[in-house]
Order: sequence, then C-alpha cells, then structure tokens
Amino acid sequence: MTVRAGESEQMDQDPPRLTASLALNLIAAGREAQRRIEQALAPHGLTLRHLGALGHLARRPDLSYSDLARRAGITAQSMHATVRLLQDAGAVADAPVERGKKARLEVTPRGRELLDEVAAALERIDAELLDGLTAEQQAAVRQFVRSFTPVP
Repeated sequence: MTVRAGESEQMDQDPPRLTASLALNLIAAGREAQRRIEQALAPHGLTLRHLGALGHLARRPDLSYSDLARRAGITAQSMHATVRLLQDAGAVADAPVERGKKARLEVTPRGRELLDEVAAALERIDAELLDGLTAEQQAAVRQFVRSFTPVP
C-alpha cells in the first residue's frame, strides 16, 4: 500500500466523531480506573473479582456461592476458586451453622482490614481522578456516574 504525502498523519488520527463519543470516552476512563484499582489491589493479592466477593459478603453474609457467582457474572465453580483464595488469605471463613442448614461464609477481621486498606486506596485513586475539579464539579461527576451505574 502506497501512502501519499499527508495521508499518514490522517491515518494516525481517530475520526473526530469517534473521539468525541461520550460512550467511548467513558470506556477509556473506565479502563484507566480499572488499571489503577488493579494496581492498588495487587500488593494485597486481590483482583477485582476477589474484592467484589469480599465486598458482597461484608454487606450480605447470607449470600451463597451461586448468589456471589451471579453477581459477578461467573460460574459457581469459578466463585469457589475465588472464595478459596480469600479463605487462604484469611479474609473469609466458613461460618458455624446448625446441622442441615445452608453453609455460610463470613468476612474475618483480616477481611475487614483488607476492605479498609482497599477503601483508602480507592479514596486516593478517586482524588487523583477528580484532581483539578471544583467541589461542585466533583459532585456532578459522581452524580453523573451513579445515575447509570446499577446499585449493588
């Protein structure tokens, strides 16, 4: 393929209608936020999947493996592996249950510690993402994002 003068510059640029797309820019921003969160989780041996399971269990200890899997959009077998890692890390333990009752998981003190550490890291990431915005602009960004984000 032969490129004429001036064409190579044009080929390297995204079409203006695409770069102006709010949806595509939200995806790009989400990927950057995800990268930063995953970096913050790595030293704790966690992934977003582990954080999700741990957070769900902290709020709803009555959730089963199947419930957790549905919320994460994965198979129950995959969720068993996720919970196993959380158990190995001391973040989750089997809760004592009466004979014949459904098995339960509970977040341990170590798990609550991890959640607190991750919450602090998320606050730092949020501050970085919102840096340079006024308090009103920050509130507007938060409200906008929450307006189409399902509440867990």
